[in-house]
Amino acid sequence: MMTEEAQAVLRDLDDHKFAKVKEAVRDMHYADVAELFESIEDQETAVLLFRLLPKDTAAEVFSYMESENQEQLLTVLTDKELRHILDELYLDDYVDLIEEMPANVVKRVLKNSSPENRKLINQYLQYPEDSAGSLMTNEYVYLKQTLTVNQALAVIRANGVDKETINKCYVLDDQHHLDGVVSLRDLILADPHARVGDIMRTNVISVNTNDDQEEVAKMFSKYDMLSMPVVDRENRLVGIITIDDVVDVVQDEATEDFEKMAGIVPSEDTYLKTPVFTIFKSRIMWLMVLMVSAMVSGALITHFEGAISALPILVSFIPMLMGTGGNSGSQTSTTVIRSMALDEIELSDFFRVWWKEVRVALLCGFALAVVNYIRIVLQYHDCAVALTVSLTLIVTVLVAKSLGCILPMLAKKLKLDPALMASPMLTTITDACSILVFFIFVMAILGGRL
Repeated sequence: MMTEEAQAVLRDLDDHKFAKVKEAVRDMHYADVAELFESIEDQETAVLLFRLLPKDTAAEVFSYMESENQEQLLTVLTDKELRHILDELYLDDYVDLIEEMPANVVKRVLKNSSPENRKLINQYLQYPEDSAGSLMTNEYVYLKQTLTVNQALAVIRANGVDKETINKCYVLDDQHHLDGVVSLRDLILADPHARVGDIMRTNVISVNTNDDQEEVAKMFSKYDMLSMPVVDRENRLVGIITIDDVVDVVQDEATEDFEKMAGIVPSEDTYLKTPVFTIFKSRIMWLMVLMVSAMVSGALITHFEGAISALPILVSFIPMLMGTGGNSGSQTSTTVIRSMALDEIELSDFFRVWWKEVRVALLCGFALAVVNYIRIVLQYHDCAVALTVSLTLIVTVLVAKSLGCILPMLAKKLKLDPALMASPMLTTITDACSILVFFIFVMAILGGRL
């Protein structure tokens, strides 16, 4: 939601009070200024606002913009304005821009890029998508072991202005191998004449260029890091990943998992910017699959039509049994999928997980069965029907919770995304199982009355 300050800026812009606009945006955070462009529909107005920004902040604001707003500006800015933005962008933001823009815009961006940047961009684009190499930036400070603390601080002052972070400085040898890491705090507190090699840490946590971005995010969480070095196979430092990029990864991966768990093909665009037909395509396939699979439940009900005709009251219990089974399975699958994502459980823990869920299922099933037994006896005065429904509940919850842990772990074993086995698919399977179990008990306990 837009702040009052942002709304005032837009009003001043409409009233052509440009001096007030320039003064206001100077004190705003880059992200808040970038958000202003989301509310501007007129391209000329957006360009006008961008040109009112101080030159030293324009590139920062640009890096926070949505790709649609970036593209809008890139098509109208002069080559001189474009070169100024590109020269000020950090390399990881530069690469993201190239990856998200259409071909005609990319061509113009590369045309106005320096030869050094074009070379680096081509190198970075060769890394696999969603890998550490595709996330990293080369905007870091490195030191030599032989430098004194005073000399190291001088290097940081001279080179740190344009770097993405100086909190951690990496110590390299002449071949660019990663020897250690030293924090700015350690340098400030150390003896000015001490050598960097004497105060650096040599047990450096690092990732390889081809490591998956999800694994990188887990390492950031595990070691509470703000930046992490990226090395190649020869342990040469090729870049670093900073926490702001990891936050984006976590958000994107979580969104993707939620969409898969809801039976939706993941989308890269935000909801309001995604066309209706694109949303339709992302949802219809899973809806078709689930609709066809749900026909199994209908076929089972049809198969036992004679029992239903003899005891119509049985129909009233089917929605409750199916809903309980689906909810029980979803509880387990959500917990198991989340635990696997956090590396709390591994495939080797299968039997431990299953046995725990069996015990939980028996407790939950028994509690639900007791409540339903009492309710049915009081409402219908039929102990046999109450026993049938209660036993079905126990078995249904047991089956649902077992499937809730088995299916996600089986998916991971088969190199599939465990989220695919979450709510929609699991619910469809447990629905069929609950109906089948119900009528097995009906035939066994109430068979004489049918």
